[in-house]
Formats: sequence, C-alpha cells, structure tokens
Amino acid sequence: MTEAAAKNVVEWSVSELSAALKRTVEDAYGYVRVRGEVSGFKGPSPSGHCYFRLKDEKAVLEGVIWKGVWGRMRVKPEEGLDVIVTGKLTTFPGSSKYQLVIDTLEPAGVGALLKQLEERKKKLAAEGLFDEARKQLIPFLPDVIGVVTSPTGAVIRDILHRLADRFPRRVLVWPVRVQGEQSAREVANAIAGFNALPEGGALPRPDLIIVARGGGSLEDLWSFNEEIVVRAAADSMIPLISAVGHETDVTLIDFASDRRAPTPTAAAEMAVPVRSELLERIVALSARRLACWARGLDQRRKELAMLSRALPRDILAGPRQQLDTLAERLPRALTANAQIHHRQYSAIAGRLAPQLLRTNVERRRERYDNLNRRLTSGLAANAQAHRVRIERARERVVAFGERSQRSVRALLEQRGARLERATQLLTAFSYREVLKRGFALVRNGDGLPLRSVAAVSSGMRLDIEFADGRVSAVADGAATPSSPIAPKSAVTKPAAKPRPRSEGSGGQGGLFD
Repeated sequence: MTEAAAKNVVEWSVSELSAALKRTVEDAYGYVRVRGEVSGFKGPSPSGHCYFRLKDEKAVLEGVIWKGVWGRMRVKPEEGLDVIVTGKLTTFPGSSKYQLVIDTLEPAGVGALLKQLEERKKKLAAEGLFDEARKQLIPFLPDVIGVVTSPTGAVIRDILHRLADRFPRRVLVWPVRVQGEQSAREVANAIAGFNALPEGGALPRPDLIIVARGGGSLEDLWSFNEEIVVRAAADSMIPLISAVGHETDVTLIDFASDRRAPTPTAAAEMAVPVRSELLERIVALSARRLACWARGLDQRRKELAMLSRALPRDILAGPRQQLDTLAERLPRALTANAQIHHRQYSAIAGRLAPQLLRTNVERRRERYDNLNRRLTSGLAANAQAHRVRIERARERVVAFGERSQRSVRALLEQRGARLERATQLLTAFSYREVLKRGFALVRNGDGLPLRSVAAVSSGMRLDIEFADGRVSAVADGAATPSSPIAPKSAVTKPAAKPRPRSEGSGGQGGLFD
C-alpha cells in the first residue's frame, strides 16, 4: 500500500476497534458447544465468578462461569476433567482476548464421570470420612425413623410396607428431589435438618435415618456422589443407613454412611427386627426361665432336707436358757443405770447454781473490759505512728518532685541547645545557602541536576534555580567547554612565602601552610 493510500485508511480508536471485534465474534459465534480439558481451575474467585481454560492438544480457550450460573451447576469443573460446555463466545477488551461465557457444563461421557468419581473418592477417603472408626451402631429397635427420599416414588411405599410387616414404628419423611441440580443440596439439608431437631421437641428427633432412592443410571444417581451429601452423611450424629439404587449400584454416600443396604426394602429390614420372631423368642425365654426356677427350687428343697437331718434335735436348748437368764437380769440393770445417771445429774446441777454463774459472768466482763481498753490505746498509738510515717513520706515525695522538675527543665534546655546547633549546621550545609552567594542550580526537563556542560544539548529545556526563584530556559546551540577567564580588575597576588614551622609544633604545619 502506498503512503497516500495508507493515509486514507479510516482511523479507529482502540475502544472502537475492540467493540467492533466483540460484535463480530458474538454475531458469528453466538452460542457454541465445545469439548475440552479443564486447565488452571482454582475455584471461585472472591467475587464468586470462576475463571479457567479449556484446552486440547493444539489450542487453549479462556472460559468464565458467572456467580449465578455456578450455583445452579450440578457438575462442577475440576482440574484435568474432560468436559462439554455450552455458552456464548465473546471478547474481553481489557486484555485483548476472546473467551467463552459458560452456561452449562457436563462430563464428556461415562468414562469422565467414573474418573471424577474415583478422584473424589480418593480425596474424601484421605480426609478420613470413610473410616470404620467413625461409623455408629444401628439401634436395635428405634422409636422414630427418619426417611430422606421422594414422597411420590415407590421407595417410600416399599419402606412403609416392610416396616408395617416387621415391626410398626413412627416414620418421619423429609421430602427431597432425588435427581437433578438441586437434589444434592436438598438431601444434605434433610440430613442436617434431622440432626438439628431438639430432644423432646414438638417434632420427635429420629433415632435412625434412612436415605433411599430407586435404581438408575450413573447420571441419575450422581446427586449421591456429590461432596456436600457425603460430608453431611459423615457428620450426622444420628445413625444413618444408605439405600441408593439396586444391589450393584455403589455411590459415595454408601462409604460415609454407618451401614449400606442393597435396596430400600433391605434398609427397612435392617432398621427393625421381626415382631413375631421377638415374641416367640420372649415366650421361649420365659418358659426356660420358669423351668430353671423350678429346678433350682427342688434342688434347694433337697439340700435343706439333707442339712436338717444332720442337725442335733436340742440345738436351741442352750440359746433359749441363756435368753431366760438375760431376761431376769435386765430389770435390775435398768434400775442401777438410772440411779447412776441421777447421781451424775445432781452433781452437775450443784455446779450450775445462779450465784456461781453470776460470779463467772462478772469475771469474764472485767476481763473483756481490760482487753477493750488495751485495744483502744493500741489503736490510737498505731494511728499516731502511721500519721508520722505518712507525713515523712509526703515530705520525701515533695522533695523528689522538685528535683524532677529541675532535672526536666535542665534536660529540656540541653535538648533545645542541641536542636538549635543542629538547625544551624543543617542550614549551613544546605545548597540554598550556596545559591544566596550568587550561584545557580541548573536542572533538565526531568528535574535532574546537570553537573557538566557535556550533559546539555541544543534545544534542551532547562530549569535554572536562583536563591529567590526559578527561571525556565532553552539551550541554544551546542555546548562547548571553556576555560575560566580571570576578571580584568583582578590583580595577580604574589605567592605567599611558606611560614617557618615552630620547633615546638612537633612537625605539624599550620592551617594555611
């Protein structure tokens, strides 16, 4: 293109060209479906948006998921996951790049789902969520059973029917969606909700939780592989039975639950025993207990008969005679004991005469009065001593205060003198004092000082600072160094004769030698 033709090309601003490119890309690729591998994924940013890249073996495409779309996604992107995304292709003028605004994301086939499932299983297992030590024992006969499932499916009817056949119990159903985008969050909230019920509240707290769903494909059962559901099952303080799918279906909640049932009906069988079998067992145990009691009674009766034949016939004659002897001695002993206590009472009563009590009280009153006078005089003397000590301490405090004030004033005067000397020294070293003697400071256009004439070029803008202000100038012509020229009025002075050194100076010359 010739120079004249180039000048006739329409001139664009950067913003106008970026906007035109954005419209072109969005019009040509309004809505696309792309398959690629997730790269550079670091989770949601502080604003809630997610930024990562989709790549294959030859190219890389920037991708973004807005905060609102991220919350509705059933499958979340993970580093290295092969996915199929749909969205709108656009450009980002701020960094001159094109990007895909993603609306939906799904794994690229069952193989990708299995790979994601295996990686998530390893991650949660490494955190200890699947350890056997965390699992709780299932109660033998729960009073209340909480069921987390869909209220309209056949699963809840199978569980209720099996419970009614085996051992009827009270059942609380927490309705949830067992498939779809919101399914995982609803199941996790249901488990947490049952655990949050208070003991003895209006709504009874379950003794056992059953999470159940019928069979389906891997995609249909994916909600029970979500991390939020697995963590809710592991954190449940109520024992939990997972009954998701058929016997061949395995989900991650099965590893975190306290017990896994192959089907929802089997979960109901694990939850309660068979009532008729318990009744038969109780009747059998009662019969065995009665038979054991009868055999024991016969055995004790035989042992008693054998022991009674071995005892002598007059075994109670001696104790009976001893009892008669003690019965005769008891009245005399009681009379003697009463007389002894009467004499002791009389002796004590003589010592408690009123005159003796008054004398004792008077003696104790005089003693207390003496102690009171000694205490009063001691307190007065102690108070006087403390007043003297306080007065001496006050005088010392006053003296110390005056000394501190004098010290502070002297220190302030000393610091003020040092500050004054430092100020004078700083003023003497300032370049502005040099300017006052008739010199000038020359700077270039960037404000840097020029130290030699070689740094000045023709047309350079100069900033000349004098003692009383600044002047802007422009250098005219090339700079040429010149030798200093003595003024005409200057008179050449004869060289000063060296002064003789004094013998007592120790060989050191004077300041002007």
